[in-house]
Amino acid sequence: MFNIELTNNSKGFLKRCDGKLLERLKKKMRDLQNEPFPSDCKRVVGRPEKTFRVRVGDYRILYSLLAEQSVIIIQDIDKRANVYD
Repeated sequence: MFNIELTNNSKGFLKRCDGKLLERLKKKMRDLQNEPFPSDCKRVVGRPEKTFRVRVGDYRILYSLLAEQSVIIIQDIDKRANVYD
């Protein structure tokens, strides 16, 4: 099982989002703890480190994995149009 660490960007987004979206995002992050590479994850091209994304409706969770420490770093959460900037 992996531990989840949130960046300041992702923490800020979670504080601003409404209750239903927050629950959906938390569920997806809990799922990532057990399966860091679900079938719907994709590698994000153009990032210096290996970054992956999963979809939650119109939103994306961008994360990287530190396998040796069993840590998933949630780098950013936002709508698709904003998250890849």
